[in-house]
Parts: sequence; C-alpha cells; structure tokens
Amino acid sequence: MEDQISTLVLHLGSFDLEIPQSILVWFVLCIVFAVFFIVAGKKIEKADPTQAPKGIVYIAEECYNIVNMVCKGNLKETTMHYLPVFGTLILMMGAANLTGLLGLQNPTSNVSFNATLAICAFLMIQYHGIRKAGAKARFKELCEPMFFLFPLNVIGEIALPLSLTMRLFGNILAGTIITMLVYTLIKSLLPIGVIGLVVTPFLHAYFDIFSGLIQTYIFFTLSSFFLGQQVATEE
Repeated sequence: MEDQISTLVLHLGSFDLEIPQSILVWFVLCIVFAVFFIVAGKKIEKADPTQAPKGIVYIAEECYNIVNMVCKGNLKETTMHYLPVFGTLILMMGAANLTGLLGLQNPTSNVSFNATLAICAFLMIQYHGIRKAGAKARFKELCEPMFFLFPLNVIGEIALPLSLTMRLFGNILAGTIITMLVYTLIKSLLPIGVIGLVVTPFLHAYFDIFSGLIQTYIFFTLSSFFLGQQVATEE
C-alpha cells in the first residue's frame, strides 16, 4: 500500500488499484454519516416528544426539514417514500462539497463520481416511471406529441444525466482550480503576496460554501423534479 498526495495505490500482486483522494473522502463520509444516522435514530426513539429537541435530535430534525424542503414540492405525496435515499445523498453531497475547506479533494470534482450519481438518478426515474404507468405508457409518452419525435425525446431523456454530471463537475472543479491558482500566485509573490490572503476567505466562502451548497440543491431539485413527473399525482 502506497500513500500518495492525491491517490491511494493498492498493490494486489501484479495489479495496482489506484483510488483517488476524492473517493477516499466519500468513503470516510459514508462511515461518518452511517454512525450519525444510527446514533440519531436511537436518540430519536428515546426522545420525549413533549420536550423541545436538543443536541443530535435537533440536528437530525433540521436535516429532515432541509431535505423535505428540497424534495416535497416536486415529489408531493410520494416524498416520504423517496426521502431516505434523497435525504442521505443530499446531506452527504452537501458535506462533500464542503471538504474543500479542509484542503481535501471534493468527491464532486471527480467526473466519474458525478456521472455515477447522475446515472443512478436517471435509472431510478426511468424504473419508477415504468413501474407506475407500465412500459407501454412510458413508450407512448416518449412518442408525444408525434411519433417521429421519439428520437428527440429519447435524446432529451439521456441529456438529463449528462447535464447533471457536467454542471456539478464544472462548477466544483472550476472553484477548486481558481482557488489553487490564487494560492500559487500568492506563494510565487512572497512576501508581497501575503496581502492576497485577504481575499482567500471570500474565495472559500463562495466556491466551497455557497457554490457547493447551491450545486447540491440544483442537482437534487432537478432529480426530484423529473422523478416527481413520473410518480407524483398531478394536481
């Protein structure tokens, strides 16, 4: 096992398995959130409903409110059914997009990672759409308003995971690169470059906090919107 700056290399005989730092960060987040959900679940079971929530129970309730706010308008009456998967991913992606503040590589700066999430969301939308209305109704929907538009409608469906992937990847990676270039410039202009440290908190506030959380919101708002079109009852 060889530890590198941005990649962990596992030597398995004659085969080398390279694991990017972004994926390692995601694995750590999986463990952290698994422990959090288990502990929070036990605390909520023992909590007194007549008392104001506090501590980890309060944090869990606020997380629930945030996730519910993102999804409920699109998923409507099906929100609770899909809340576990959307809630978990929303909280984890939000936390992942903040790891740049710790000097770590954001998982969402890895295009393969983003593509995996986007494809999973796309397959979930298609599966539940077919499961609710049937394959025939789904095919008919793709042929509307006229049959010869079927190829264009299929391209439009495939464009969703591509759009989700590249939007998230482009915005997160751009922030990482710009911040890195600023630090490189500061280092090359020392000691005068120290003045540039004044602007770095604002860069992190925008690219690591504001942009990271906004991109999380957009990703799951779009995903829940298209899923809601397939499974939610029209008002």
